[in-house]
Amino acid sequence: MYLKGIHHVSAITANGLANFDFYTKVLGLRLVKKTVNQDDTSMYHLFYGDGKGNPGTELTFFEIPSATQNQEGVGSISALSLRVKDDEALTYWQDRLAEFKVEHDEIIVRAGRNTLAFRDGEGQRFILVSDEGNCGVAAGEPWDKSPVPSKYSILGLGPVQLTVQNYEPTAMVLTGLLGFREKGKYTSTINGQPDIIVYETGEGGTGAEVHIEERNDLPREVQGYGGVHHVAFRVENDEELRDWIEQVNRVRMPNSGFVDRYYFRSLYFREPNGILLELATDGPGFDTDEDMEHLGEKLALPAFLEPHRIQIESSLRPISTSNISL
Repeated sequence: MYLKGIHHVSAITANGLANFDFYTKVLGLRLVKKTVNQDDTSMYHLFYGDGKGNPGTELTFFEIPSATQNQEGVGSISALSLRVKDDEALTYWQDRLAEFKVEHDEIIVRAGRNTLAFRDGEGQRFILVSDEGNCGVAAGEPWDKSPVPSKYSILGLGPVQLTVQNYEPTAMVLTGLLGFREKGKYTSTINGQPDIIVYETGEGGTGAEVHIEERNDLPREVQGYGGVHHVAFRVENDEELRDWIEQVNRVRMPNSGFVDRYYFRSLYFREPNGILLELATDGPGFDTDEDMEHLGEKLALPAFLEPHRIQIESSLRPISTSNISL
């Protein structure tokens, strides 16, 4: 039993409409599901992904208008990565980000790959990573209605970076409980800080890595907009998820138990440094309640929330998805 790679990551925005504009019109991602946080239906839960909303490509946001700016620190998911096909695509993105006046760095090598770091308008930290020469978990599929040419499309989620004060307890959960393997390390971009350690699962590659950064110069993160709520890893199906639940219970780690999220099933727990982890099934998928050609165009609600649609819609600010192209 092993985890297949990264399933999705969920972050926080204070402005769903601006978020939608940036991720669809600048980054060229597809909004594959416009729904609500099932634990708090007063907030949107927006899912972006590849052309089909495949697991491993899903970047999601909770809209919390009252949120304050994220204060960076330890005990956090400190950077997310987005996969592109090759080094040529990175050069394209360097020019595109400059065109749209998006804060970004120069292309540098991380863990043996060319990468390009940038931030969205709320300070959310991303690293574009080249898949050139990559072997491992397959990438997603371009979206044919994206404003970004298909050969330069963002094709899924790359390595997730965790920043902690003491890496050993987190590493023990990754390797001892979840079956990750230590792959290597690379030099931190912060002077005087330890090397960043790379762990991989399943078939490996950019879609199946966690990078642990140990920092001794930061306070604890205070989460807000521009911060990341949790990372989810892929399991094959419900049966395998229940096996994972037994394994997590066996080591007496507090957890959510089996949670039905309608589009996938989940298990949640926190590792010793306080970072929220999720295990999520590949299915049923986002076309469960919408036609594949029309994903994300309307507010989608799981069956158990449908009777409350009028009340839910009245508490949400409209996000029009009728015009994607620039």
